[in-house]
Amino acid sequence: MNILDEIIAFKRTEVQERKELYPTKLLEKSLYFSSPTVSLKKYLLRPDKSGVIAEIKRASPSKGVINKYVSIERTSIGYMQAGASALSVLTDTKFFHGTNDDLKAARKFNYCPILRKDFTVDEYQILEARSIGADAILLIAAALTPDEIKRFAEYAHSLGLEVLLEVHNSEELKRSYCDAIDIVGVNNRDLQSFSVSLETSEQLSHEIPSNVVKISESGIKSAQDVHRLRSAGYQGFLIGEQFMQHSRPEEACAQFIKEVRAFHATVKSLGYAEMPA
Repeated sequence: MNILDEIIAFKRTEVQERKELYPTKLLEKSLYFSSPTVSLKKYLLRPDKSGVIAEIKRASPSKGVINKYVSIERTSIGYMQAGASALSVLTDTKFFHGTNDDLKAARKFNYCPILRKDFTVDEYQILEARSIGADAILLIAAALTPDEIKRFAEYAHSLGLEVLLEVHNSEELKRSYCDAIDIVGVNNRDLQSFSVSLETSEQLSHEIPSNVVKISESGIKSAQDVHRLRSAGYQGFLIGEQFMQHSRPEEACAQFIKEVRAFHATVKSLGYAEMPA
């Protein structure tokens, strides 16, 4: 059993408990449930944005505690002021030390797309995501059947949410992709060894339908990495630990985006446009 299997097994039990504590009727009465959502796809494609999806992540199974006392208000506002295209907020408590309240706080202080980063195993969680102010949900191909992915994605759309499908390899992509997917995210981290390689994104780029927004996840550490991935056809770059390991993640994000823009300007001035490979 790898860490994802362990998380999913726990999540199925946790969801059943949450259903009893917070019935769907209660979720539907939330302030955010009927509020308009913000398109993650559109923000990732905006030319005035960086393509960076800046993540708020207190801890992870591979790194342990990263930033236990992060200020959601300061960090989320700072991320967006820095030029991030969107926010990603971890809401899993047991493995990542996040909460639904973290996402609610980010929603309260920002008008921007917010991805709820959690492990979806039940339609209840999609309803829950809508009720706490999320604009998009994550579906992990390695954790779900093709039928579940299609069903969950269609249900998310019925609630006005967009869907990010996360894959780790070609087999997952071929098995799991369907027309209800809005964004495909390639996770560069191997679930068995935790090793990270941007080559994973490069190798899968040509297999993702051309009309789908593509993002790369994990292991993005420099402006050169962003340029490399843009050249492979990626429009979004999900970055968490790179920022969260600093005491002021929003400042690290601002410096990173500044370097990305400077690198892009230099490349452009030399006549080497970033074109999909």
